[in-house]
Amino acid sequence: MQRSSIHSTITVALLLVFAAGCASSVNPISGRKSFGYAWSPQEEIQIGSESDASIVAQYGEYDDRDLAQYVDSLGQALVRVSHVRRGDVDPVWANMPFHFRVLDSPVVNAFALPGGFVYVTRGLLAHLENEAQLAVVLGHEIGHIVGRHGSRAMRRQQFGMGALLLGAIGGQAVLGGNAAQNVMDVGGTATQLMFLKYGRDAESESDQLGVEYAAMAGYRAAEGAAFFRSLKRLSDKAGAALPSLLSSHPDPGNREIYIQQRSQRYAADFPMNKVGRSSLFRHVHGLVYGEDPRQGFVQAGVFYHPQMKFRFPVPSGFQAINQPTQVVMVPENQQAVVVFAIEASYGRAREAADAFKAQEGMQVVESGLGQAGGLPSHYVIADASDSEGNALRLRVQYIEYAGSVFSFTGMALKNQWSTYAGSFSSTMQGFRQETNQAILSKQPSRVALRTVRNTTTFNALVSGQSVDPLTLAILNQVELNARVPAGMIYKIVR
Repeated sequence: MQRSSIHSTITVALLLVFAAGCASSVNPISGRKSFGYAWSPQEEIQIGSESDASIVAQYGEYDDRDLAQYVDSLGQALVRVSHVRRGDVDPVWANMPFHFRVLDSPVVNAFALPGGFVYVTRGLLAHLENEAQLAVVLGHEIGHIVGRHGSRAMRRQQFGMGALLLGAIGGQAVLGGNAAQNVMDVGGTATQLMFLKYGRDAESESDQLGVEYAAMAGYRAAEGAAFFRSLKRLSDKAGAALPSLLSSHPDPGNREIYIQQRSQRYAADFPMNKVGRSSLFRHVHGLVYGEDPRQGFVQAGVFYHPQMKFRFPVPSGFQAINQPTQVVMVPENQQAVVVFAIEASYGRAREAADAFKAQEGMQVVESGLGQAGGLPSHYVIADASDSEGNALRLRVQYIEYAGSVFSFTGMALKNQWSTYAGSFSSTMQGFRQETNQAILSKQPSRVALRTVRNTTTFNALVSGQSVDPLTLAILNQVELNARVPAGMIYKIVR
């Protein structure tokens, strides 16, 4: 959880989706005009810009200026050889700026938004083996933008207003399906299925363009195949293989073969000598690996946030899902939920409580001063109904702490309220300032570089590490029983 407003949205972009009908404009790749787009190029740029601001505000960029500049520099080099910088392309495309951002997420993923916005996660960067692989990934995402895949999909798939843009985001992630949902908290099986036919065509074109742009920039594009092999190993290890018929991306195993074959076609036309292993490694050394405990973690049934210096108990039997702007706690049966967040719109707990009580359809059952370790607090218990008419009961509690107002919202069906009411109260009243230095000084794991001293197997090389050998093998794109020569640089997690 990071200090940003939970109310960050992409409302303006979605309104543009709703307002847009059918735009006749040119595809930068084919040069042909088509009525198959939901937006004009200018609208794509505006939609991307509005959505980018919300994504950055809600999910955060990774705090490493050198790494950000490195990724952006490579991305811009690929844009210069792309279709939007060729010949007599429409000035709107020729002058459209591209933006490349590194998101602070451990999930291995990349995606693009219309209008020139490309995102990669720190999790993806950690799993790359060289700069050529990064070039193929960035080229792939540039291909989505240049091919206008988002706008075409919007036109073909008449989703509801919200699902349109969310599907475009979710449908372009490297891993597809659940990976997109994990990073962006959008999309889902229904959206993916509605996107399926077009999504697979778009992915194939973007794979082709990713190889083409990387090759034209001088990179050994065939290196990208090894990265997609790693994606398959990651999904296999997690028990989440990507079925071709349910993923908006082709299965990584198929893509591996395709990328190898496609790169061979460019061998006679471009030098493709650049690999860039050492240059990439210089930038991933010290990269945060996995979840960052400074942004919150659960230990012995308590959620701690070292940066904001607070803690609260997680209800017994509930799983805590730490998202960038909130912590969601749900039991296994999913019959209740507790959401913890920052209320950026209010400066006082009572002000927030009064606004909650004033909402239409809210029937206040009880309200008053709340308990939270002596901190100023107000709580409200109220009844309401969901969109299907189910009777709900909620307990909300607002707490003033460190210059902000924090909120807990617990909700369950009214006829099950007695089952969860005690847990809701205990969690909300258990909010406290954290002063334990062992908690406050908690640091994340990081990628570190090491040199092989003597030729051996990779399994023997990493035995005794804090991270299991298979995870490290995937991180280094090697097999466990592979021989690794003396002098080779490899990655560990420390």
